[in-house]
Amino acid sequence: MNNFTLKKIIIHILIILFIFLLDRFSKIYILNIVETVGEVDIYINSILHLILIWNTGIGFGLFSFDQSYAYNFITILIILINIVIIYLIFKSQKIVSYFYTFILGGSLGNLFDRIYYSAVPDFIDLNYKGYHWFIFNVADIFITLGIICLIFAELLNYKKTNEN
Repeated sequence: MNNFTLKKIIIHILIILFIFLLDRFSKIYILNIVETVGEVDIYINSILHLILIWNTGIGFGLFSFDQSYAYNFITILIILINIVIIYLIFKSQKIVSYFYTFILGGSLGNLFDRIYYSAVPDFIDLNYKGYHWFIFNVADIFITLGIICLIFAELLNYKKTNEN
């Protein structure tokens, strides 16, 4: 282990728990609206709109399948990737481990939904002048943020090692 103390492990667990709970509360809020009103169709402004869709694929609705064997295969693959991410959290240096922690927190939020609901509720719809991005959720935000930060960290590290 890379000098991982109990304090660092607790901090990572708390971050994962915060992301997981933030994601759960946002999804429960949206699902309660559906239960009460019958649908979610909330216009916030010209860019942000909340509308519920059920995602049976991976991030942003990619690779959606109706067949249970494909869905189960993807779920098992996600579990295996989460195990690798846990390893990378312990193996990585300083701040990079936190980027993996963001990814893991979001991934566990979506994994919970895949197992509990057999689909992931996505509800954040961003659009600009009629051009829509994929509908996503809070967990997807943290997964994406973690991946973007990892890319920047790798680019900075690459530049730093090539300057020497």
